[in-house]
Amino acid sequence: FPVLVYIHGGYWQCLSKDESGFAAPPLVSQGVAVVAVGYDTAPKGRCCPAEAAAACAGPAPSDRALCPGHMDAMVRQVRRSLAFLVQRYPGSRGVYLCGHSAGAHLAAMVLSTDWADYGAVPDIKGAVLVSGVYDLEPILHTYVNDALNMSWEVAQRNSPMLRVAPAAAAACEVLVAVAQHDSPEFRRQSQEYGEALRAAGWSVSLLDLAGVDHFDIIEKLSEDTYVLTQVGEELPSSL
Repeated sequence: FPVLVYIHGGYWQCLSKDESGFAAPPLVSQGVAVVAVGYDTAPKGRCCPAEAAAACAGPAPSDRALCPGHMDAMVRQVRRSLAFLVQRYPGSRGVYLCGHSAGAHLAAMVLSTDWADYGAVPDIKGAVLVSGVYDLEPILHTYVNDALNMSWEVAQRNSPMLRVAPAAAAACEVLVAVAQHDSPEFRRQSQEYGEALRAAGWSVSLLDLAGVDHFDIIEKLSEDTYVLTQVGEELPSSL
């Protein structure tokens, strides 16, 4: 069976895997296993100034230097979830990623993973990135960073736009979707990230969905007739 891994949004600060089951019924009915991944959102265990300085400066810190809710920690947790999944269910027919907003950012970071650090290599067949954030630098100057407490260095090393690697022979297909009524920044980043992947040799489709906004573009996954739901439902026949 193919496995679709859903990574929730919420600006890295709210929502959880517990609210992510809405997409499962139409996909499960077509033979797709759906796994909702959770991660410690900010500002859980917000770093004290000394911890923040240790975790935010220089190269990526070790696990012991990270507080729950730190951007490095969230990225690492999602990557570990994928590694655990393929170790626990080695008989699956491939993994497909689907992330929305902050979850699309985390899914995009999964695509840049060096799996040698995780003890397993997921067979990622495709990724559906919905209304995502692919460049974190602009967030540094907004209220969103009040809880995230990101430094410039952390934003740089966790920006998928800056982590696009040349496509390997087995690189998965990527669908970058954005809503007609998303903000100009979401639309700009989706377009530029898709173009960056394509320039690096990835197989990329850009989908501009009419008549939806940043929220119902993903909420409509509960509907059988929705275009993104149909993408998921076609997974069994594509393998």
